[in-house]
This record gives sequence, structure tokens and C-alpha cells, in this order.
Amino acid sequence: QVQLVESGGGLVQAGGSLRLSCAASGRTLSNHAMGWFRQAPGKGREFVATISSTGGETLYADSVKGRFTISRDNAKNTAYLQMNSLKSEDTAIYYCAARMATWVSRAENEYDSWGQGIQVTVSS
Repeated sequence: QVQLVESGGGLVQAGGSLRLSCAASGRTLSNHAMGWFRQAPGKGREFVATISSTGGETLYADSVKGRFTISRDNAKNTAYLQMNSLKSEDTAIYYCAARMATWVSRAENEYDSWGQGIQVTVSS
């Protein structure tokens, strides 16, 4: 398995931006697709975005399309989630995840490794 650690979360005003990072150790990410998921208070975990192992394909949840951008730097073994135009409904714990496949997936149960999660709070 890959060990994943998220960073970059925090408190931001509505309309602001944050960039989350997901640093991997233990194994190279170059043959893993990556995903970001989130869990808001009182709700289940939901898909946010995913990127293929090469970065050539991405998918987004409709709720974040046009505002969030997923990317990766395989040389740094790190994935990113750039979040712009943040809304109060984006408040959640954000998790990065890796799967031992090269193609994208929205399905939580197809991911093998998970970070511990990081809080993002958007104040209105």
C-alpha cells in the first residue's frame, strides 16, 4: 500500500481558494490513479475528483466542475486539488486516495489507500 498525507486545508472565506496536496510514500504513484473525496458533517463520503496515472484524464463531481482542478506531479509523488470559488457547502473533511490501476474511477471502493483526511472550512 501507499501511505498518503494531505496538507493545505484550513479556514477560508466564501469565494476564496485553497490548494490541497497529497504526498505519497512507500511506493511510487506513477502507476496509480488518484482521487479526492470529501465528507461533510452528518453526511456520507462523496466523490470529488479523480485523475489517471499519467494525468491525461480527469473526472469531476458536478458540484465542483469548473471550480476545482485535480492535478499530479509524479516526479514529486504528489497529487493536488486546487479549489477556487469556494462555497460554504464545500466545508468537509477532504481525503485523497490511490488505486492500483491507471484509469480513473468515481467509486470509493475501488481505492486501496487513503489519507487521514484534512479539514476544509468555508465561512459565508
